[in-house]
Amino acid sequence: MKMKTSRMVTLMIIAILLAAYILFPFALVVLNSFKTQSAIVSNPISFAGASFKQFISNASSVINNKNFVFWHAFGSSTLVTVISLVLLAVFGGMAAWVICRNKTRWSTVIYMVFISSMIIPFQVVMLPLIATFREVGKFVGLGMNGTLPGYCGFGGAMTVFILTGFIKGIPYELEEAAAIDGCSPEGTFFRIIFPLLKPTIVTVTILNGMWIWNDYLLPSILLGQNNPNKTLPVAVQAFVGSFVKSWDMILTAALLAMIPMIVIFLIAQKHIMDGMVQGAIK
Repeated sequence: MKMKTSRMVTLMIIAILLAAYILFPFALVVLNSFKTQSAIVSNPISFAGASFKQFISNASSVINNKNFVFWHAFGSSTLVTVISLVLLAVFGGMAAWVICRNKTRWSTVIYMVFISSMIIPFQVVMLPLIATFREVGKFVGLGMNGTLPGYCGFGGAMTVFILTGFIKGIPYELEEAAAIDGCSPEGTFFRIIFPLLKPTIVTVTILNGMWIWNDYLLPSILLGQNNPNKTLPVAVQAFVGSFVKSWDMILTAALLAMIPMIVIFLIAQKHIMDGMVQGAIK
C-alpha cells in the first residue's frame, strides 16, 4: 500500500513538473500582455505593473494598428477553418463509411494509404504539393490559393481513421432496414449514419480546428507574405516584424490570436473526451 502511494505521489510530482514546463511560455505571454513595455523589460516574470486596464489598452492598440489588420486576418482564419472543417466532416465521414462497408482489396489499400499518410510530415511533401494546391485553389476560389484543399488533404487522414473506428461498431442491420424501406445510399448516410457520428465528429472537428487555426507553415507558404488574405498566425508574424522591440504589442497580438481556440477548447473539452471514449468503445 505504501509503495503504491509513493508511486502515485512520484507520478503526480512528475506530471506537475511537466505541466509547469509546458505552460510556462504560455503563462509568460499572458502575464506580459497585461504589462507595459518598460515593465516587461524590467522584469518579465514579475506581476508588478500587470493590470487588466493595461491589457485593454494593449489590445486596443494592436487591433487598431494598420500594420496588423486584425479583423481581416480573423475573418480569413475563420473562413478557412470553418469551410475546411465542414468539408472534412462530410467527406471524411463518407470515406470512412465506404471503407467500412466495402470490404475489398482496394478499400483496404486506400485505408492503409490514409493511415500511412498520418506519419508523413508536411515538410517532406511540402515542395511538390505547393504547386498542386495552388492550381486546385484556383478552382476553389476565395482567394486562398490552395489553403482549403491543403487542409482538407492533410486533415483527412486523422478524420477517416477516427470515424472508421466508430462506424465499425454501428450495426449493419440499420442500413439494411433503410434499404428495405427504399432509402438510397446517399439517404442512408445522411439520415442514418451521419447523425450517429455526431459525438465523434465533434471530437474530430475540435482537434482539426485547433491545428488549422494555429497553423503557420501551410498558409505562409501558399498565401505568401504579401497576400492581403493572411490568416492570424501569418498576420502576427508580419506584425512582429514591424514591432521587433515592442514586446507589449507582440505578446498581446499573440494572445489575441490564441484566445478563440482557448475558449473553444475549454467549452468543448468534455465533448472531446466523450467522443474519444465512444469511439474506443465502438
